[in-house]
Amino acid sequence: MADQAPEPMLTVDELAARAGVTVRTVRFYSTRGLLPPPVIGPRRVGHYGPEHLSRLALIEELQHQGMTLSACQRYLEALPDDLSAHDLAIHRAMVASWAPDAAQEVSRAELEKRAGRSLSDADVRRLTAMNVLAPSGTSGGGFRVDVGLLRLGVALLDVPIAHETILAARKVLVEHTRSAAHELTALFRDEVWGPFTEGESDPERVESMKALSAHMQPMVVQALVTAFQRSLREELRAAFVDGETPGGP
Repeated sequence: MADQAPEPMLTVDELAARAGVTVRTVRFYSTRGLLPPPVIGPRRVGHYGPEHLSRLALIEELQHQGMTLSACQRYLEALPDDLSAHDLAIHRAMVASWAPDAAQEVSRAELEKRAGRSLSDADVRRLTAMNVLAPSGTSGGGFRVDVGLLRLGVALLDVPIAHETILAARKVLVEHTRSAAHELTALFRDEVWGPFTEGESDPERVESMKALSAHMQPMVVQALVTAFQRSLREELRAAFVDGETPGGP
């Protein structure tokens, strides 16, 4: 199989437009160490890749969860240095699972700008079926889009997999992550929160425990992502490498 063409590099203006932030924000994050430096090309122009875009999406989600920039920096520093854009997207999706659903109102032109490509009517229908976007119902004909899922949905448009298979995979992921979240929440409630608050009358200590539960969420997310990535590698190896038969693909 031929290698896929690399994603095009972006200027700082293009990166900011794709991420929905200002150029000033990109440069500020770079000075704080939240973004790795760009690749310097001809004429000393910096170019950014898909990893930068995924990092910006992850930072946005962490801040949406209420984390300060310092906390975001600590979270990112704890991640392996060689994470790909796809790995970072998985982290962002797992972090987002703790937050209520949120969508933004965008026009067709802004939707395509955020997607980084033109979208046919068939593409829009497929993204709608994946719950990435929905018609806004306004006279302007815009859309309500889940910005965090948009890049994943756009990437899936070019994947040679049946649409029904993608929806079935999404159902598996939603069901199992919801089950894991339910069991972990019950464990924290029964083994940590319950014993601590039983007979507790000091409001400050109760508030400190609430703060602890909020700060534990990113740690739990990291643990879930790491465990999932390791399990997925092992399952893929067992299914397509260890179990490969002579003459097989």
